Amino acid sequence: MQKSIVALSLIATLGLAACQPQQSATEQAPAMKKEEMTDAQKQAYAMGASMGMFVYTRNKQMEQFGESLDTAAIMQGMKDGMNDTMLFETDEIQQLAQAGEQVMRTKQQELASKVAEENLVKGAEFLAENGKKDGVVTTETGLQYEVMVEGEGASPVATDTVKVHYKGTLLDGTEFDSSYSRGEPAVFPLNRVIIGWTEGVQTMKEGGKTRFFIPAELAYGERATGNITPNSTLIFEVELLEVVKPEQNAAGE
Repeated sequence: MQKSIVALSLIATLGLAACQPQQSATEQAPAMKKEEMTDAQKQAYAMGASMGMFVYTRNKQMEQFGESLDTAAIMQGMKDGMNDTMLFETDEIQQLAQAGEQVMRTKQQELASKVAEENLVKGAEFLAENGKKDGVVTTETGLQYEVMVEGEGASPVATDTVKVHYKGTLLDGTEFDSSYSRGEPAVFPLNRVIIGWTEGVQTMKEGGKTRFFIPAELAYGERATGNITPNSTLIFEVELLEVVKPEQNAAGE
């Protein structure tokens, strides 16, 4: 079983601290200022901050399941570790930490499966209604698109490189990616992106703008990436600025 690096670092840190002469864990030390710290104090602070961030992140993860960490047990464990009065042997602590990691992974997998199932239902319902709207075209693959601005230039094929501006959102309107936000268009081979893009952009002409409604199987499927959860239906607004000529593409490499 893979061990949590942070969790085991925490254990090692507490064990190391227990061997060092130090102030009692029950005493309150005065707050330090960054500019007044020695290098040793900065390193010790980083050690403590790492442990604190681990606890904060774990608690946020558990909140997804309607649970929270027992802070009293955490504080007692910290104090006992620093005073070498731990209730469990080091090997037992490692086993308990690993068990906690396994419980978390199991809960996360269960949550991901639940979200994936819900996303499939939401996506199917959305596309069924969306496909009834005037101007929305549904292809044989299930891709839907709506022409916002009709272009007048060339249309790309799958092996072409294209220059585009785009914005991607989830069904609830959450933006997860945007070339507009980055302030520059994206350039990429059309056959190197998600299937919905490869198919959809080929329906466009240079100078055109189209809104695509991409079902999960033509997007990222069961994979999660960033704000995109498993089986998400995605919406993209795409401007096809240019079909990049081979010589232009080579010059830019």
